[in-house]
Amino acid sequence: MNQTERPRIVIHGAAGRMGRRLIALGSEDTAMQLTGAVDAASHPAIGEDAGALAGVGAINLPISAELPADVDAVIDFSSAEAVDGILAQCVERKIPLVLATTGFPEETGRRIDEASQQIAIVRAPNMSLAVNLTMKLATIAAEKLKDYGPGADVEIIERHHRFKEDAPSGTALKFGELIAGEMEQTEHVHGREGRPGQRPQNEIGYHALRTGDNPGEHTIVFGLIGETVELTVKATNRDSYALGALEAAKFVAFRSPGMYSMYDVLGL
Repeated sequence: MNQTERPRIVIHGAAGRMGRRLIALGSEDTAMQLTGAVDAASHPAIGEDAGALAGVGAINLPISAELPADVDAVIDFSSAEAVDGILAQCVERKIPLVLATTGFPEETGRRIDEASQQIAIVRAPNMSLAVNLTMKLATIAAEKLKDYGPGADVEIIERHHRFKEDAPSGTALKFGELIAGEMEQTEHVHGREGRPGQRPQNEIGYHALRTGDNPGEHTIVFGLIGETVELTVKATNRDSYALGALEAAKFVAFRSPGMYSMYDVLGL
């Protein structure tokens, strides 16, 4: 295929909440072609029109259990249990992959790293432009506060909907990874109870709230003596994640094998 043509994009996990938003927005994106909507063979939506399921009307694209023949990139927004399967298919067929699913085990993470030697992969715990910009700001803050006075305490608070299965979120963990890379915290504490004693500065605390239909928000707290810096990013709906994933798919199609991030996609 000529790389100047619109890339052919497939959504894996198309019948899920995020998958349906990807279908709805992708079907309107004139810079790409939506050529596949894939989900588990056991899903009750198999055979239904993906556009109708997404609430935008029929687009003549049925939900299928199989990847189509014509595909330039796959967006995976499925489940931790489904990642290995779609990863193996993409490696076998040399299809670039946008991996937006989180919560999978370390062994799957190692397979993803190995796969990036054979195919182009965009891997990110969060596809939002605002979140990735906030990650950049948090990294800058961590770098500047590392040796400031008596030091800074870092706490990460995240809120998501009641249906989210992993905690803390992959995005919260990524914030912690980036900050620890600058400030060298070695302990990552998930909530506190009882009498944990005085807080050491070599830890990052994570606190996960699960409420209603909250699509996601994260607050990074840098606690200093006499002052506090807080960075907060909030999603009001899931479209920010879907739009970022679509941009990632257009970016990764036709790319050489390697591991790419949303910083690469967004030019951050």
